[in-house]
This record gives sequence, C-alpha cells and structure tokens, in this order.
Amino acid sequence: MATVGGAGDLAACFWTRLSRACFSIAVAAILAGGAHAQRAGVRGAPEPPRIGKSGALYDITGYWVSVVTEDWRHRMVTPPKGDYIGIVLNDAGRKLADAWDPAKDEAAGEQCRAYGAPGIMRLPGRLHITWQDDQTLKVEADAGAQTRLLYFGTTDSQGSGWQGLSQATWEVLPGARGQSTVGSLKVVTTRMKPGYLRRNGVPYSANAVLTEYFDRITEPDGQAYLLISTTVEDPAYLAQPFVAASHYRKQADAAGWNPATCSAN
Repeated sequence: MATVGGAGDLAACFWTRLSRACFSIAVAAILAGGAHAQRAGVRGAPEPPRIGKSGALYDITGYWVSVVTEDWRHRMVTPPKGDYIGIVLNDAGRKLADAWDPAKDEAAGEQCRAYGAPGIMRLPGRLHITWQDDQTLKVEADAGAQTRLLYFGTTDSQGSGWQGLSQATWEVLPGARGQSTVGSLKVVTTRMKPGYLRRNGVPYSANAVLTEYFDRITEPDGQAYLLISTTVEDPAYLAQPFVAASHYRKQADAAGWNPATCSAN
C-alpha cells in the first residue's frame, strides 16, 4: 500500500484526540491513490480475482497492538448502562441495552457477548495474525482469548459461534497508469451468536451482518499500521448501520501478548 500523507502525518493523526477526522483524511488519501475504488464508484477494468495467500495485496501477518484514540471512554472502560451514544438503536435495541445485567450474563455462561466478531476488534489489546493455510487467515485476539478464521472461497464451517462465519476476498482495482494494483481485504461475517457492540450490553442479533475492510498503511519511517473500517447492519436492533474504525500498530515481536478469558464486566 502507498504511504498516506507526508512524513509523520498519519502517526500524528493517530496520537491526537481527532482520530475520527484523521481517519477520514487517511481514507480520503487512500481513495485518491485508488484503494477502495470500487466503493467510491470509480470504474476501471477489473483484474482477475486474487485468491487467498497467493493473491495477497499486502502482508497483515504478525503481532499488532491497538491504538485507542477514538471512542476512548467506550472502549478502555465499560460504559455505564444506558450509554449508547454513537450507536443509533431502535426501540427493541434500547430496551435490551437498558436491561443489561452482567451478573446474569456471567451466571448464564454468556460472558463473551462483547467479544464476538462485531466487538472484538474494538476492544483494547493485541492481535496475532497468521495464515492457517493458503485459503484461511487466522486472527487471534488476546482480549477474551478469541480466534477468528477468515475464509477465502468455500468452507465447511457453519458459523453460529461468537465469531460467526467470515468470508474474505481481496477487493482490487488496477491503479492509474504507472502505479501498482491497489485494494483492500474485505471480510463479511454472518451467522453469529447474539452479542454486544459494546461491553455495556448494546446488542446485535443473530441476523446481524458485519462488513470489514482491512488496510495496511506504512509510514515513511517504516512503521506499519492496520486500519479496520467496520459496518454493522442489524435491523433487529439498529435504526441505522453502526460504522466505526479501529487502528493497530505493527509490533516487531510478541511483547505484551497476554490472552485473557472473557469478562462480562
């Protein structure tokens, strides 16, 4: 992927409290270079499909640590019951969120409700990403000791767990003349157990659809970042899609990797 902005511009964005605006600037810069071109409505002759490991546009394997500058108070600590600012719930969603009881979740063995696919990438912690095989990316999170499998092509998996069924594709378009091919890793996840978008009981249903785009951005100094843009659609509880962005910084090794079990609190 091409570098976004001038030297240090992207890193400066990450370390300010204006992360949401900075993320928009970063995405706009990517769009200018051609990434996400299909979603932006840009037309061009598509390349043949890129499949799995052999078709990877960039390398996202390794250890990554979350950079939490957006929605800090909703992510670093558990918000109080009824605090669902930034998520537009319908009546059914508000009713469930207002009835959240972590003790009941613990007693029912449902303490991982906030660690499902729509929420796990928003929790502070680390990711370990590897290729399980040539057609499957494995994403381990130390938060909740969760594992996601991102499948390229067909799979026998039926989903239904906290992480559901994730289908991955390399979404690509050729760059402008003289530029290399650009694009993103797109992941669509369905068939998930009902869970929480936030740890304070903001719900999503079993029929929710999670769409993610994973982009690797490299600063001029060589520091790599993983940008994950997320959209959750769920008419059962959401009055409109929930859109968010999460940022991770590449680590040289497994320093700090510390898987921990789920907690309902």
